[in-house]
Amino acid sequence: MTRATSRTSAPPSRDALETPMTRLPYQNDSLPIEDRVADLLSRLTVEEKAGQLTQYFYTGDGEPIPEDFDIESLPPEYRVHVELPARIEAAIRSGRAGSLLFLRDPKLSNRLQTYAVEESRLGIPLLFGFDVVHGWRTAFPVPIAMAATWSADIVEAAQTVAAREARAAGVHWTFAPMIDVARDARWGRIIEGAGEDPVLGAAMAAAQVRGFQGDLGVDRLIAGPKHFLGYGAARGGRDYDDAEVSDNELWNVYLPPFRAAIDAGAGNIMSAYMDLNGVPAAANRNLLTRMLREQLGFEGFVVSDANAIRSLEVQHFAADQTDAAARALNAGLDMEMCMFDPAFDNLPAAVTDGRVDEATLDEAVRRVLTAKFRLGLFENPYADATATATVLGATEHRTLSRAAAEQAIVLLKNENAALPIHRDTVGRIGVVGVLADSRRDLLGPWIFDHDTTETITVLEGLRTALGTTDVSYEAGVGIPERVHPSPFDVTDASIERTPEDHDDDAALQRAVALAEASDVTVVVVGQRQNQIGEKASTSTLDLPGRQLEQLQRIHATGTKVILVVVSGRALDLRWADEHVPAIVQAWYPGSRAGEAVASVLLGDVSPAGRLPFTWPRHVGQVPLIYAHNRTFLPDEQDARYIEETNAPLYPFGYGLSYSAFEYDNLTVEPATIAPGASAVVSVDVTNVGDRDADEVVQLYIHQRYGSASRPVRELKGFRRMFVEAGETHRVEFSLTPAELRYWNAGTSSYVQDATTFDVGIGGDSTVPLDGSLSVTP
Repeated sequence: MTRATSRTSAPPSRDALETPMTRLPYQNDSLPIEDRVADLLSRLTVEEKAGQLTQYFYTGDGEPIPEDFDIESLPPEYRVHVELPARIEAAIRSGRAGSLLFLRDPKLSNRLQTYAVEESRLGIPLLFGFDVVHGWRTAFPVPIAMAATWSADIVEAAQTVAAREARAAGVHWTFAPMIDVARDARWGRIIEGAGEDPVLGAAMAAAQVRGFQGDLGVDRLIAGPKHFLGYGAARGGRDYDDAEVSDNELWNVYLPPFRAAIDAGAGNIMSAYMDLNGVPAAANRNLLTRMLREQLGFEGFVVSDANAIRSLEVQHFAADQTDAAARALNAGLDMEMCMFDPAFDNLPAAVTDGRVDEATLDEAVRRVLTAKFRLGLFENPYADATATATVLGATEHRTLSRAAAEQAIVLLKNENAALPIHRDTVGRIGVVGVLADSRRDLLGPWIFDHDTTETITVLEGLRTALGTTDVSYEAGVGIPERVHPSPFDVTDASIERTPEDHDDDAALQRAVALAEASDVTVVVVGQRQNQIGEKASTSTLDLPGRQLEQLQRIHATGTKVILVVVSGRALDLRWADEHVPAIVQAWYPGSRAGEAVASVLLGDVSPAGRLPFTWPRHVGQVPLIYAHNRTFLPDEQDARYIEETNAPLYPFGYGLSYSAFEYDNLTVEPATIAPGASAVVSVDVTNVGDRDADEVVQLYIHQRYGSASRPVRELKGFRRMFVEAGETHRVEFSLTPAELRYWNAGTSSYVQDATTFDVGIGGDSTVPLDGSLSVTP
């Protein structure tokens, strides 16, 4: 093995490397990036190499600890937080830090960047990362809601805005998109992804990468798809628990969104925390080298999730922190995200004692340096702090946020045309529910630089849209706090809570009285934003607190009830579906929440959001997916439980419209193809309603027989399209070998069987499969 020797001590000073008359090759921007990287890499000590692979949480304000501050009196767990910023700054100056995260102030970022560029030996700039998940200052709908748009265009546009705003604030790299397939509504992080389907998930993943990265110009970010791999399959939907995933599901379900993100050019991948099939993902060579690099062709750098390398010892996988660092690096992980002492500080010792080949270390450093050169940080390391106000205040960003929210809203029920509400005949409207007027909750979780004064609530949106119409409000019953508090609440001063002295009984009576005096009552129910997301899994899908009781009491008054649901997961709506005439799934709509909800309720926009997951009746059904295998007694699939149906409340891909669409003249041409050939599936889509509207056209197939059993139906294509009233559009989809092949666990390879496919196109996953395609040798 190559061992570190002369370059581990007494490095030359920066003055010895560069004088005013010299320019080193890595500083010459006319040279190819690979040449600049090679030159810089040759100048690094082993300690500096390990530093480039270290990313620190920075939570300070850049100010030194006051001299009269008695730090010795602090308990150790608090002292470490107080001392950490100074330790990180020292590491930057000595070239022992490659990246920082959680900085939002470009002035502070620039100050820390000065330590790296002006005071460290080689002047290597820092890479600043942040969780830019669904917006920066402008909050877009949460990712599961963006997936409900079934529109790659609006998703790409939204993340382009998010990148522009974050880059203005000094951020270079986002830990997003989260593209874990999620099939269990109990899992809190279902809100961050695109739901249960790999094809929809792949389209959303690629669109987000394109939006974030673009050409990696001055207003774009490195995209960091996460979490590789299988994180969404946590046992029982419990965040951080291990996952056991078959080869069949790993390759056919969980991998496709990552393949799409890589094909779209993602510059970074984040590994997962958990054990996958018994091996921690952060040190799993099969995942990080064989699958990610050799089979998917990923050439960027891989970062761990927070403290995941140190956790290898906690998980009883690594003997100590040196062992953890060596095993992670050797598995293919390039950068450690750490909160405190980095495990990667031990890499020089691991090189010296032969546990890590220095060539392996060099390869990881090469990937990180390449990212910095690609971003142009060596030429432009600093953010333009003067641009922040203009960029973050852009009106067009808020306009796009509203459009995205309107496209995401799903109309789940509309009995007897209860919606839209007609302005000229509505009379008095009552609005009930704490979430109807909660500026923070309507933004959703995983938003960190928000300004809640910009949030337009549902109540405000209705009042503005209706003008002089009487719109009255009661908050009604409170929403109970979590039993286990959210760790993210301590960093968010805008959190809204139900006051401890809130009188539910009295509030319920006032809500019922308002309903009795109203012609229409809009009841807003759901979960607060901190009741979903990371570390926010749940054992129940019930509406928190007494929200269901309140809905039932309001319904009993005889007033017309419109139910608006604010959530990022499926909730138990069985009673509402049976009794309430109209149900709208609004998700967490973002900065312009109220405008979007009002535009749908009042009919200014015809809803066309479609569910990105199967909506279960209750928690006892989960996980519940549409793409299950036929298995034994397929005709009794909905009779698996003794006390009620196993059918979903609403199927995958489902959503209603204020118009109506018919599908006709399905054709498959040619009807027979050879393996490796393609066919075109076409259908006429007619808007038979009386208003123009969007429709989401969905293509499903089922393989009848072959070398493995295949799901009863699989989404293979979709298109959101605008259709004028009375118009017919011919829609075409291609079925290529990529859509017809699958990973076969029996052969450990991709196969395309000679078989017959049932084919259907329609408005959701229950579409009849009344076409066919034969594949014959």
